[in-house]
Amino acid sequence: MSDSPIMIQAEKLSKIYGSFQALKDVSFSIPKGQVTAFLGPNGAGKTTTMKILSGFLSPTSGVARIAGFDVSTDRLAAAEKLGYLPENGPLYLDMTPLSLLRFFGEARGMAPARLRDRLEAVTTLLSLKSVLEKPIQQLSKGYRQRCGMAQALLHEPDVLIMDEPTSGLDPNQIRDVRATIRELGKSKTVLLSTHILQEVEAVADRVLFIHAGEIVFDGTPAKMKTIDPSMDEVFHKLTGAAPAKA
Repeated sequence: MSDSPIMIQAEKLSKIYGSFQALKDVSFSIPKGQVTAFLGPNGAGKTTTMKILSGFLSPTSGVARIAGFDVSTDRLAAAEKLGYLPENGPLYLDMTPLSLLRFFGEARGMAPARLRDRLEAVTTLLSLKSVLEKPIQQLSKGYRQRCGMAQALLHEPDVLIMDEPTSGLDPNQIRDVRATIRELGKSKTVLLSTHILQEVEAVADRVLFIHAGEIVFDGTPAKMKTIDPSMDEVFHKLTGAAPAKA
C-alpha cells in the first residue's frame, strides 16, 4: 500500500468562521485502493473537511488535493477524478433516476455512447433498474441514496467521498449500502464520513478520528480497539464525552 499513489490529501487544512475555528491544521493522505472511515462526533469537522476536499468550500489556509490536483487551483481536473455524495444528495425530486443520471452525465460532457454504457453499469451495480422511470419523490430513502451514489459513480471517478451514506436508512438498506461500499473499495479510493461506530468495523481499512477540528487518531480499526475493546468506550476516550446515539 505504501507504493500506491496518494489519491486524497489534506495538508494543514484550517477553516475559521468568525471567532470559531472549525478545522485546525488537519493533515492526512489516503492512497489508492483504501476505504477510510472519517469518524467523529457531530460538529467535529467531518463535513467541513469533506466540503473542502470536494471543492465546495475554500479553506482559510492549507491545501486539498484529489489525485494530485489542487482542488482550489485545478478544480475541474480534480472534479473529473472525484465522485461526491453529500449527506443530503443532489436529487431533483420531480425527476426520475434515469432523467437525473442523464442530466448529470450531459452536464459533465459525457459522450452519448459512454453515457449509455455508464448508465447500464451504475444502475446494475446499485440495483436501480426497477425504479428508473419512477419519480424520485416516490422512492424510499434507500433508493434515493442509491440514486445519489449512482450520480457520484457515473463518470467512473477514481476517488469517492461520501458523507453519512447510511444516515436514515433501515437495517436492510444499511446492509446493502455497506456491501456496495466494500465492493467499490476494491477499485476506488473511498473516504466515508460517519458517526456510526459499527460502520467502521463493517467497511473500513483505516480510521481517521476527528474531534474539535483536530485529528486525534489515525490507524486501523484493529489498532483503534487496542484503546478499548468497546467501540463506545473508544469514542468516549477520544472525545472526552459520551458518544451520540446512532
